[in-house]
Amino acid sequence: MDILFLAFGAMIGWGWVVLSGNWIGSAGTLGAMIAFVIGGVLVIFVGLTYAELASAMPTTGGALIYVLRGVGPKAAFVASWALALGYISVVAFEAVALPTVVEYIFPNYKVGYMYTITGYDVYLSWVLVGVAGSIFVTIINYLGMKSAAILQMVLTIVIALIGLMLIFGSAITSDFSNAEPLFVGGTAGVIAVLVMTPFMFVGFDVIPQTAEEMNVPPKSIGKILITSVGFAVFFYVAVIFAVGISLDKGVLSSSVLPTADAMAAVYGSSLFATILILGGVAGILTSWNAFIIGGSRVLYSMAEKKMIPAWFGKLHPKSNTPTNAILFIGALSTIAPLLGRPMLVWLVDAGGLAIVIAYFCVALAFVKLRKNEPDMVRPFRAGKSNAVGWIAFILSIGFISLYLPGMPAALIWPYEWLIFAGWWGIGFFLMFIMRANYNRDTMTYTEALNEPSEKVQ
Repeated sequence: MDILFLAFGAMIGWGWVVLSGNWIGSAGTLGAMIAFVIGGVLVIFVGLTYAELASAMPTTGGALIYVLRGVGPKAAFVASWALALGYISVVAFEAVALPTVVEYIFPNYKVGYMYTITGYDVYLSWVLVGVAGSIFVTIINYLGMKSAAILQMVLTIVIALIGLMLIFGSAITSDFSNAEPLFVGGTAGVIAVLVMTPFMFVGFDVIPQTAEEMNVPPKSIGKILITSVGFAVFFYVAVIFAVGISLDKGVLSSSVLPTADAMAAVYGSSLFATILILGGVAGILTSWNAFIIGGSRVLYSMAEKKMIPAWFGKLHPKSNTPTNAILFIGALSTIAPLLGRPMLVWLVDAGGLAIVIAYFCVALAFVKLRKNEPDMVRPFRAGKSNAVGWIAFILSIGFISLYLPGMPAALIWPYEWLIFAGWWGIGFFLMFIMRANYNRDTMTYTEALNEPSEKVQ
């Protein structure tokens, strides 16, 4: 149950509260639902490849370990560094989302004007809320895995119950004509929502990152992973449906948090909007918590494999958690609120592209390992043939193309491209330094990659 709560809570997060209006406005109610179903298909096929590989190699590192064994060290670096950007962008996203939700509850709490970024005024009180949340979640993870797991379980139950209140309440009381027009913007509208789905669904891959710490049979890891993905697809599609039929288009377009307003409309009281906001806060914390767990394990594994400096691989003497990696991610999330609310969309898009690149590498590793190591013990098998791997591979290429210049949902210049390019510039610089260090020693870089790892908790 800890594992299921970890993955489902990571995938749900806060996006369903703050972005549902954007999705319906961009593609229409049915168009947005179709986009999430298509995105869910990608994630399910990629999830199946992860499920098989996680059961076969239940060690800390996830994608890094699979791609290193299946493809090689360069591809392993690309996959793990891309995944690190994806995870850290989610953590930073939550640090910006938290003061945004507080603004809905307390509209006039922003004081202490600091500066303006792309038309958004940044206030000191707004920034301090995000900073305080970042420090809290970082401390919880610093103290150890068990405290983080307990927090995750409690908050995920809260999200699920509140989400179900909205979904079933809207189906009973709402006017289905509110969902019209069912499509907005045609194919371009669907694509605009589609490119956001990898970022929304990322979280199931936290399971492979912590596989070594799980006290379950390897075969169960794959089953739990796929179950969590199925729950998340249903949840997102159902929430879009609920919001679409609960609010007319005029209210929807002017709403700051349409999901909260939909809850108020369904039950006829603003009190229920506040209840849903509490579910949103729980979602922020579950996603935040899960991705500090996952992101710190990625950085730890990269340090253990000599891809980045050993500083990231330091473990706490008592809890065995990767303390420096946790503190590093916590520091980045603490800075994020300084860039204001526009950072939300920038992080979704730049992080989404990085996540799909990691999925592409894992799908490639799956196909190559099926070919090169057919006798590998695979407690959970994703079908008898390689079809699942090839479908995940092709879908990943298709998703990557949607982010490129000239496409309807290309990354925005300069902000999103600077985040994406800057991260890769840092990564390749670190890799160059590490390779140079090992070229001066008797141990080769490849030998260093294959050294056994210390156990992490």
